[in-house]
Amino acid sequence: MKRIGVTGHRSIPQEVHDHVLASMRAAFHGFDGSVEALSSLAVGADQLFADLALDHGAQLTVVIPSGDYEACFADGAELARYRALKARAVREVRLDYPHSTDEAYYAAGAYIADHCDRLIAVWDGRPARGLGGTGDIVTYARGLGRPVTVIWRDGVERG
Repeated sequence: MKRIGVTGHRSIPQEVHDHVLASMRAAFHGFDGSVEALSSLAVGADQLFADLALDHGAQLTVVIPSGDYEACFADGAELARYRALKARAVREVRLDYPHSTDEAYYAAGAYIADHCDRLIAVWDGRPARGLGGTGDIVTYARGLGRPVTVIWRDGVERG
């Protein structure tokens, strides 16, 4: 089984959204046979990836950074979407962090990088805004020698 993981921004500007979706779809076409998709199901790139993975018949593994992770979703709609995707997962990995801290997010991203054959990064190329951000996980994965597919459009700034 091939394993594809995701890291990416929570905020994806509209002008890059269609490009991100198309590039993620293309990433799944490169794998023959069964695929496991690893995601923390954060708003933005993680949830887009999980949706596409499930649409392509992949088995979803959810990596939950902390015990209070659900409290990090801004509203009921975001939480409902997270729960709906999580309910479709075949496996759930819960990390031992009680609270959603930068360290917990870094650990979740590192877990995904450690356990995938390829990492999809929806990343503007800028340094992480806090420990465990997309830039940190890309650096970590590349340090492992993991292939990283970066998806973004030059000149597009995220909010």
